[in-house]
Amino acid sequence: MFSFRKHYVTLVRTFSKMASLETLKFDNLALRALPIDPEKENFTRQVPGACFSLVSPAPVKDPDMVVYSTKAMQLLDLDESQINRPEAAEYFSGNKLLPGSQTAAHCYCGHQFGYFSGQLGDGAAMYLGEVINNANERWEIQLKGAGQTPYSRHSDGRKVLRSTIREFLCSEAMYNLGIETTRAGTCVTSDSTVVRDIFYSGNPIHEKCTLVLRIAPTFLRFGSFEIFKSMSAETGRKGPSEGNKELLITMLDYAIKTFYPQIWEAHSDDKEKMYFEFWSEVVRRTARLVADWQCVGWCHGVLNTDNMSIMGLTIDYGPYGFMDRYQADFICNGSDDGGRYTYQKQPEICKWNCKKFAEAMQMVLPLAKTEPELHRIFDDAFSERYTGKVRRKFGLLKKSLPEDGELMESFLSTMEETGSDFTNSFRCLSNLPLPSSSDFESKLVEVKEQLLSQCCTAEDLKRAYRPRIDPRQLQMFVQLMQTNPGILPALGSRFAAVAQELERLEKLQDMEGITNESKREKDGEAWNKWLQQYKGRLLLEEDGVTDLANANKERKKVMNDTNPRFILRNYIAQNAIDAAEKGDYSEVRKVLKLLENPFSDSTELDDLGLSDLKVTMVRDETSADSGGATGSSDQGVTGACSRKHVDVQYDSKPPDWALDLRVT
Repeated sequence: MFSFRKHYVTLVRTFSKMASLETLKFDNLALRALPIDPEKENFTRQVPGACFSLVSPAPVKDPDMVVYSTKAMQLLDLDESQINRPEAAEYFSGNKLLPGSQTAAHCYCGHQFGYFSGQLGDGAAMYLGEVINNANERWEIQLKGAGQTPYSRHSDGRKVLRSTIREFLCSEAMYNLGIETTRAGTCVTSDSTVVRDIFYSGNPIHEKCTLVLRIAPTFLRFGSFEIFKSMSAETGRKGPSEGNKELLITMLDYAIKTFYPQIWEAHSDDKEKMYFEFWSEVVRRTARLVADWQCVGWCHGVLNTDNMSIMGLTIDYGPYGFMDRYQADFICNGSDDGGRYTYQKQPEICKWNCKKFAEAMQMVLPLAKTEPELHRIFDDAFSERYTGKVRRKFGLLKKSLPEDGELMESFLSTMEETGSDFTNSFRCLSNLPLPSSSDFESKLVEVKEQLLSQCCTAEDLKRAYRPRIDPRQLQMFVQLMQTNPGILPALGSRFAAVAQELERLEKLQDMEGITNESKREKDGEAWNKWLQQYKGRLLLEEDGVTDLANANKERKKVMNDTNPRFILRNYIAQNAIDAAEKGDYSEVRKVLKLLENPFSDSTELDDLGLSDLKVTMVRDETSADSGGATGSSDQGVTGACSRKHVDVQYDSKPPDWALDLRVT
């Protein structure tokens, strides 16, 4: 029987160039171009001579759509009418396979916390295939949390609601901040459960199996090319395809031809030159990426080589964190005892990872070609991106002066000294017009007060510096340092952790006797000094300006388009998670809407339905200082003991109780 409605829907989809869940155009090139593991059984094993193992997602009970990103799903030509179909939760939980999909897990290795770990691979993620959209773009899609694979090692291959919501929200937050990233299309939970010990306290609980649909041009990473590595003298581990030069060439040629076609076309007749240009471009993209992270105060948390994309994308969202109070040595991962991945170390760590990427290619690209160029290529790309963005953050649009670097560094130093909120302190600066403006002096006073309002209290700073390990243990190390200091470095990363605690203790002792009043007075002096320096620099911006009002307007727009108003702070994410774990997904959806407009100065929370949001946290002082296991499969957030409801302003610095949150 002819159905007018069905015919009409088909016509609309045809003319709008949208697809249905059943008509996605799959072209699974990776599985055709790269070797597949001949073993068909799904069990933990080493996988030599292959890049993928065929494996199927494990089904879950009663899948339920938590949230989806309309923008991300449009990359696949899917609109909301398709995502809201009941079948969508089935497809994006892995219970049903999309027509044309082929499922597999990717084999890769990695240097983790500085040491080669051997074979890692997709232990929880599964490749679903590659979709070609109507713009002729290729998008690889995968499900994270889809069950065990040959690379799961001792894990169950599942992810839970809290970690999946964190990945979903931050993927889309980063995209809307203008930072290169993998995308998150859907988040689907279920009635299937796994056991997790959130706080590593010996009190495991059942949590819902949850999956995120991830979207990217490719999920190839530095570690994909480390499967050829010979045995590490430090760890005794090697890649499963050690020394397989033929496979290395196959992978490189596939990656370059598919994702860097300009390099392939220009240099395919000179392979060594082509590989060098490919490596150089990956280095440049990586440098620009980490510069973007630094400019928004974001830390990855686990910058291992298996978490570095060959496309220069932010990939694998684990215990990440946006800084609240500015700290150069900010650690977002509570498991990073040695502080390897602090905020200030991220650029050097990314450069180190690029060196390891070059080492992975050395069978076809000699290190003699890459080593002399690494610092130049990386540093130039990082400096250009970072300096350009920071100049816009400060509204320095007309001139580039040598002393600008000092102005920027002194701002960071003043923020650290006063314990100021990174995001909001930058945002305040756009309220200051150029010095010749008639209202400059009154605005200067206002901006100073705004900056002071972003400084933490003396009590907050003391809480932030309190020891995170047992005071008796800390005292033991102090005594050991005094009696036998030579033995401490032998403790490795544990010694680094203790050294950090001693430094925190010293800062805490320095604050003894400081009150909120005395701190505010000192903070005011520090900001007065910096604002006068800033005023002097802004005077130079007025050279050649004939229309002061227009210059102020342009400057404010550029600054507010660069300094976000909204970021995904840990307590905001945790609030959404708490609600979702009670079956209320509205909080996650509302926060996504907020993060889709991070720079908006006109967005009112009421417009987004956010004004009624409450923070519901479980706070436990006994667990707030506990650490976590580096190898945990899902991020845990330490919190507090009494349940408390607090009104939240999503564009203000976090409340004092948020200091207790720590992600591991």
